[in-house]
Amino acid sequence: MDGTAQRNAAVAMVVATRSSAPRPVGSKLIVRDDGSIEGSVSNGCVESDVILAAQEVLAGGEPRLITYGITDEMAFGVGLPCGGEIDVFVEPYEGEESEVVLTVVAGGEVGAKLADPELEEAARRRGRSHVFELEGQTVFADVSVAPPRLFVYGAADTAEALCAAAKLLGWRTIVADARPRFATRDRLPSADEILVLWPEEALAHVAPDPATSVVILTHDDKFDLPLVRGVLETEAIYVGWLGSRRNQERRRGLLLEQGVAEQDLERVSGPAGLDVGAASPEETAVSILAEILAVRAGRAGGRLKGSSSRIHAETVS
Repeated sequence: MDGTAQRNAAVAMVVATRSSAPRPVGSKLIVRDDGSIEGSVSNGCVESDVILAAQEVLAGGEPRLITYGITDEMAFGVGLPCGGEIDVFVEPYEGEESEVVLTVVAGGEVGAKLADPELEEAARRRGRSHVFELEGQTVFADVSVAPPRLFVYGAADTAEALCAAAKLLGWRTIVADARPRFATRDRLPSADEILVLWPEEALAHVAPDPATSVVILTHDDKFDLPLVRGVLETEAIYVGWLGSRRNQERRRGLLLEQGVAEQDLERVSGPAGLDVGAASPEETAVSILAEILAVRAGRAGGRLKGSSSRIHAETVS
């Protein structure tokens, strides 16, 4: 890029993390020529240094890849007291609006954008930002996908609690119920969308995809059974079903009789949620959302102190 060109902003992006890291891959910090900033790459740990690098790029400097971290002895000195290592790429900000932007960050023409439909589609299917090697180059795939969706069937108190908590995660929430006096804005103020539809109609409207989690709260076979059958024909990443263990087994038997395959029923989390001793609708919502997060990250959902996995998953929501 011509260093003499007018630059109004620079962007720093987390392109890779190792060990513990304060912010996930894909996190961005935008620095404008008026001195304003937006976003974060480390929750404040290395922001000061990154801003200086961004200002140099704004002044005409070349894009660059910077590594921060990592040893315990060095951790406080580099502003990463939790240890870990992050790679931050700084370049002029052009406000790309594409779902996938491929940028060479090392090993080639640093800062160059690649136009390759096959690589873009592969990154889109992966569903999160990441780096990969290509012909001696390190390429960062900046993937901007729609937020995860939470589809709840059954306008119960737990539905509102789920929507309120999911909004804190930045998810889009949809609640459906065939009973119009239950599916109201007064009862569901936190829902992004409210549908008064029967299960088959609601599924056709929502069309669950791999970014959609489904939770069923109705406790009524005439709603639950067709809904579960329908959801299992979609790519929904999570299917949760409230109800006692005895009722879960009864409904499972009915679905087997209706021709649903045993391996398909293994996708259903019933009773839904992690075993945290939840009692209230709000606690139940936390339990269910925690299980959804674990499923999305490919985790078992146990206690971190007993796990050897990375604390922060590499998925980006």
